[in-house]
Amino acid sequence: MVKKKKAGRPRLEFTPVAIVDIGSNSIRLMVYDGLRRSPLPVFNEKLICGLGRGVALTGRLADESVGRALRELRRFRVMCHQIGAQKIYAVATAAVRSAENGPDFVEQAQAALGAKISVLSGKKEAHLTAMGLLAGIPDADGVVGDLGGGSLEVVHVKAGEIHGGATLPLGPLHLMDVSGQSIEKAQKLTDKLLAEVDLLDGLKNQTFYAVGGAWRNLARIHMGQNHYPLHVLHHYDMPRDAAQGISSLVSGLGPETLQEIQVIPKDRAATLPYGAMVLDRLIERAQPRNVVVSAYGVREGLLFSKLPKKSRSRDPLLSACRDFALLQARSPKHAFELCSWTDQLFVDGGLSETANELRLRHAACMLADISWRAHPDYRGDRSFSVISQGAFVGVDHAERIFLALVVFYRYEGIWSDLAPSEMCELLDEDWTYRARIISSAQRLAYLLSGAMPGLLPRVKLQFDGKKGLRLELPKSLRDLAGERVEKRFAELAMLVGKQTKIVIADN
Repeated sequence: MVKKKKAGRPRLEFTPVAIVDIGSNSIRLMVYDGLRRSPLPVFNEKLICGLGRGVALTGRLADESVGRALRELRRFRVMCHQIGAQKIYAVATAAVRSAENGPDFVEQAQAALGAKISVLSGKKEAHLTAMGLLAGIPDADGVVGDLGGGSLEVVHVKAGEIHGGATLPLGPLHLMDVSGQSIEKAQKLTDKLLAEVDLLDGLKNQTFYAVGGAWRNLARIHMGQNHYPLHVLHHYDMPRDAAQGISSLVSGLGPETLQEIQVIPKDRAATLPYGAMVLDRLIERAQPRNVVVSAYGVREGLLFSKLPKKSRSRDPLLSACRDFALLQARSPKHAFELCSWTDQLFVDGGLSETANELRLRHAACMLADISWRAHPDYRGDRSFSVISQGAFVGVDHAERIFLALVVFYRYEGIWSDLAPSEMCELLDEDWTYRARIISSAQRLAYLLSGAMPGLLPRVKLQFDGKKGLRLELPKSLRDLAGERVEKRFAELAMLVGKQTKIVIADN
């Protein structure tokens, strides 16, 4: 997906691809920058048209909802053409598959959109939900649940594999219809159906991954209650008691009260209590250890499923950071060389490092030059903001802040205390210390190389016995060993508890 211009500077191809998701409550268009491991959304629009409202009672999609949906799909067709989407993948879910006039709607919808629409079975929808979760959280281990307007899909995931699955008619719109808008009756039905799902028996003290707009809004409320500093929903982690507490609270609130909560969209106020109730009862039934929010679901799973198997196996964080380097570093090649150069301290050296710590270090190296175009006084702040708020997946919140802090220190100095303190509190002292070591090595590397490729592979950074840290320069580069290099090398050696030794090699 990378091409070189005449100047030899690699850049990412912009080959947009569109996903249209026709759900029971909303229809959404997502256009991504390409079919790649870590795609970025370039356009996102949804309309709450309530296709599933009343289907449980009448068996039909309401004419008004159909009309609104078709009008929006015609707009989606024009927008896809305007953006230049190379391909449109469109799916419809519970409301369309269960309505007697669903086939007629699909025929009209395909004409409006100008693309084929696949009506997903419950089993296929559950599978794509799990694929989406694994696209964003590859090491997920537990049960993922995707709550749409008409149904709830639950699937077991472990070690990158998908096991079993179930579809239940527990979407808020469906529950509102069959209960006569009585949350008490809806709760009794929910308890009855959840009790029959054997898959939930294995969730005790495991992680439940929550997918869907209703549950994301619960997380937003919880964030606000706790003044959580990082407003990124993906991988937001709530302990069981906290998740059940917020779910139980919201399930007892009326639409009028919810409309006064600024973080909740007004068109979600009527259905949110039912979505909250389902999560509350699911937690009560399965007793998971925690609830982790996933921003990835069916749409991302559909896109992920289109990738070759080899591409799906790639690390999403490293893929995204590679794209950042290609787009924003002065020299992407230098960013990749920096990964290998710092290996000398860890993979080839004396500092311990887990597999996850290695991938985070490489990610930090690929991000290290993203703010070089900013004013020098703002490079650190800009780096921290861009990285902590970036559209990354494959990384939890503490790891985000770790990456942001490494690059912040690279610009501001390793002893700076100006990074946002409320976010840095998500890290323990060991992570902060590690951030300083990696940043110190980066600062030395940039001073030696000027951010240009070809030099770092010629410079060795090695532990020399039990007490020394050795920087070895070839004779042709001996004049690089100036006063500032000595100072930064001494800073790095001090952090790792070693004495400095600069050597000029004969070669």
